[in-house]
Parts: sequence; structure tokens; C-alpha cells
Amino acid sequence: MARFSVQPFDLSTFKRLSWPALRLDWRGWLERGRAFPWLSALIAALVMAPLALLAAELLTPNLALWEQLWRTILPSMMVNTLMLVIGVGAGTILLGTGTAWLVSAYSFPLRSWFDKLLLLPLAIPTFVMGFVFMALFDYAGPVATWWRQTWGQDFPPIRSIGGAILVMSLVLYPYVYVLARAAFREQSASTVEAARTLGLERGAAFWRLILPLARPQIAAGGVLAMMEALTDYGTVRFYSVPTLSEGIVRVWEVRADRASAIELAGLLMLFALGMMILERALRGRARYYQQGGGVRGQRLVPQPLYGWRAWAATGVCAALLGLAFVLPATQLVAWTIAELSQQTVGGWQQVYLQYVGNSMTLAGLAAGLVLVSALILMQGVRSSVGRARPWGRRLARLANLGYAMPGAIVAVGVLLLLSPLDHAINDLALSLGLRRPGLVLTGTLVGLSYAYVVRFMAVGYQSVESSFEKITPSMEQAARLLGAGRWRRLWRVQVPLLSAGLAAGAVLVFVDVMKELPATLLLRPFGMDTLALWAYFLAAESFWQAAALPSLTILVAGLLPVILLMRVGRT
Repeated sequence: MARFSVQPFDLSTFKRLSWPALRLDWRGWLERGRAFPWLSALIAALVMAPLALLAAELLTPNLALWEQLWRTILPSMMVNTLMLVIGVGAGTILLGTGTAWLVSAYSFPLRSWFDKLLLLPLAIPTFVMGFVFMALFDYAGPVATWWRQTWGQDFPPIRSIGGAILVMSLVLYPYVYVLARAAFREQSASTVEAARTLGLERGAAFWRLILPLARPQIAAGGVLAMMEALTDYGTVRFYSVPTLSEGIVRVWEVRADRASAIELAGLLMLFALGMMILERALRGRARYYQQGGGVRGQRLVPQPLYGWRAWAATGVCAALLGLAFVLPATQLVAWTIAELSQQTVGGWQQVYLQYVGNSMTLAGLAAGLVLVSALILMQGVRSSVGRARPWGRRLARLANLGYAMPGAIVAVGVLLLLSPLDHAINDLALSLGLRRPGLVLTGTLVGLSYAYVVRFMAVGYQSVESSFEKITPSMEQAARLLGAGRWRRLWRVQVPLLSAGLAAGAVLVFVDVMKELPATLLLRPFGMDTLALWAYFLAAESFWQAAALPSLTILVAGLLPVILLMRVGRT
């Protein structure tokens, strides 16, 4: 039989467990980096919570509501959404792939300029391009009026789904262009030489060899453009094309029908997930490798064009750049000059500075939160020796899912999550005999900033991850041998090395937030309208000239990531 003895209580043991000692152990736990996996899991859970809550709503559908939606607005929304996505995908692939092959495979006048300038349309928000084209090409616009006077016929209607597809394709083709251009330039020159030995000209080699090898990148760019079209709200609203994204905002804002908006958001989420699956399917399981493709001396050499072919290539690039960037930018500048000349000195400045301040506050706050969250999430993905954890990668993929979702979906998910918390806070205050604080999460900077983090986490994380790949494990191991903990290594070693990537990520998030329309429209605090909302509200009332100044400001801000992309893609 075992014997147990009871030891007398030692007061010194209790003293060793005093609060200072416990606080020291807590700091040591943080310093050793054991908090990173838990913090990264918490961030991923917070980012995924709105989307998961919205997905849970799909498990308990309101059949009566779905029948009502099907009898009224749902069929036209679904058809228009499908037509818009397919049309934009085809248009961007055609424009992006064609121009990428032209500047990569051939040499013609101004080719080196077009190689970079064809990226400029990325700086223009789709809704800004939409109202500029509507003002110019609509029935009462100058182009349509000239067309009727000259040819005696009506100009093709721009305010239609075809017009929306054209506008979005002109803005979004650089998604395909930049990836296709990189794919073509990675092709080894031996591929074309082998095609020539088989009797194939460069054009035939493009269709038979080069294009299939670039299929994964072209598919990725096309799906990115299609997902941007899926998330659009302003352009389809201007062009009277009811889609699922536009319907969510309209049902929520105009009709105040929360239940219908939630059901439509769930359906739109299924569309977004379908786009992600489509992207994987278009890539396929095939893997394409190039021998010597990465060596500069063995890359595809541009073939000189002469005579009318050279000027035709220049004309194609000039026409696309002029229609997609020069025309809208010039019109915005002209409208801005005319509008400012009619305003009293100081009258427009106060309003303008207020909207600029709101936009910069929201964008700067969102960029800071996204990058800090991305850094912590990346620390959870990586182990103490710099290797990636398998479960951490899966966690990061889930946390990046918000970027694939339209802003309207994110906004509805955030409202679903935070509204009950607001009610719980007020009920708790009443039970404690305190004054009800009102809405402290929804309709405040908290809810809107939370939505921005969910929506743009992928942008910050990808910037941080790509920069982390440049840090060799030996750097972290050397700092570890010198006694630096995870937090100190992050602050003293990693952050200085990541400064360029962090700056690029901050710029990308900053500009994306300035362009964001549906999430800001649904969640903005009172009195926190942004430049994008200012431009949208004015354009919705056909005040084109007044909407030019905020639109031009957003365009100038959008040039920053485009310039960064030009520098990265310099060859």
C-alpha cells in the first residue's frame, strides 16, 4: 500500500509566485515568441468570422424570401452578373494577351514606352471611367450628337451591359497584360527556334507553343479581372445593369431590406467561390517548364517590324492607351479646370480638404492595421528557425480569402457579426444601471476599419510574404544565437529588411481603400464620406464636372502602385 506524506506549506514558495515574477514569466513567454501562433490564429479567426457567419446563413435559407426574389429581381441579376463576368473576362484576355505579345515579340516605334504606359489604366477606378464614358458617349453626349449629325443614325447605346463590359475591359485588361507579358518574356528563345525548324512562323508558334505555355498566367489575370467585375458597384449602377453586387447595396440602402440583402450576399459569395474554383480549373494540373527561360541572353528576342506593320502596331497600342487612359484623364483635367474656375476662392477648398482628410484617415488607418496584422500572421506561419508551418500556410490562405469577396459581401458579414455585439453591449450597460452607449461597433470607425482589414488582408500579407522570402534563415539564426527573442528579431532584424515590401504593401492597401465603394457606402460613420463616395454621389446626379476633382485625386493616388509595378517589371 502506497504511503502519502503531506508536506508543510512553505511561505517562500508563495513568495516566488508573486506578481512581479508572474509578470516576468509572461514577458519571457512573449519574448520567446510563443504568443505568435495564438495571435496569428486569433487574427485569422477575426478575418474569417464575417465570411463564415454569412456562409452559415446559407445553411438556413428563407424559402419564402427566395421565392419572392426569384419572382422579382433575382433572375435578371443572375443573368446580368454572368454576362458581365464572362464578357469582361473575354475582353481583358483579348486586349491584355494581344498587347503583351505585341510588345514582347516585336519591335516597333515607341515600343519601349508602350511597354510601361499600357499599365496606366489600372490607376482609374471603374466607376470613374464609367461616368466619363457615359458623359461623352451617351445619347446627349458630344460623341453621340456628332455621330447623329454626321451619319444620320443613333450612336450605339453606351448605357447597357455591352457598355459596362467595354468600360471594365478597358480598365482591367492590365491584370492580364502584366502577367502575360511576364510569361512571354520568361519563354526561352529556343522555343521559337524549335518552332522555326518545324516550319512555323512566329505567329503560328504563338498559337501552337507560346500561348499554351502562358496559359496559367493568362488564366490567373483573366480571373482577377472577372472578380473585379463581380465586385463592381458604381459602373453597373450608372449603366442601369442590375447585378448581385449592385442589388445588395440597393436592397440594403434604399429598401432597408436586411433579410434580402443577406440572402443575396450569400448567393454572391457562391459566385466568388465559383470564380476561385474556375481559376484553379483553368490552370489545370499541367506544369510547364522552360530550359534557360530565366537567363536574359536566352529570352525571346523582339523581331523588328517594318513599313505599315510597324506603324499598325504603334497605332493599336496608341489607340488602346488613348481610349483607356488619355481620354478619361484629359476629360477629368478639363472638367476640373472648368469647375475650379467657377468656384469662389476658398469655397471648394474647405470641402475638398475635408473629403481628402477623411479618405487619408481611413486609408492610413486601414493600411497600418492590415500590415501589423499581416506581420503577426506571417510570424505565426513561420517557425522560430524561419521555416513555414504547414498549418500556418492553411491559416494564411483562409485569412486571405476576403480579397476574393466583393466589398458588399464583406460589409454584410461585418454587420451580421457586429450588430449582435452592439446590442449585447447596450444590454449589459442597462443591466449594470449605466447609460446605453449606443452603437460602438457598427456605423463607427471600428466596424469600417474591420471591414477593410477583412477585405484587403491578402494585399498586405502577399507584400510581407514576398519580402520575407528575401530574408535568409542564417540572419535569424545569427540573431537568435546572440540572444534575441522573436519580438526583438522582428523589430530589429526583420522589419528593417522588410521596409521596401512594407512600403509597397502600405501603398497598395492605401489606394485600394481610397477606391473602395460598396463597403464604405454601407459601413461609413456619419460625416465620414470619402473622395470615392463624393465622386459617386455627384456622378449619380449627372454632375460630371463637379465629380471630376475627387475623381482626378483618386486617379493621381492610383498612379503610385502603377509606378511601383512599372519599376518591378523593368527589364
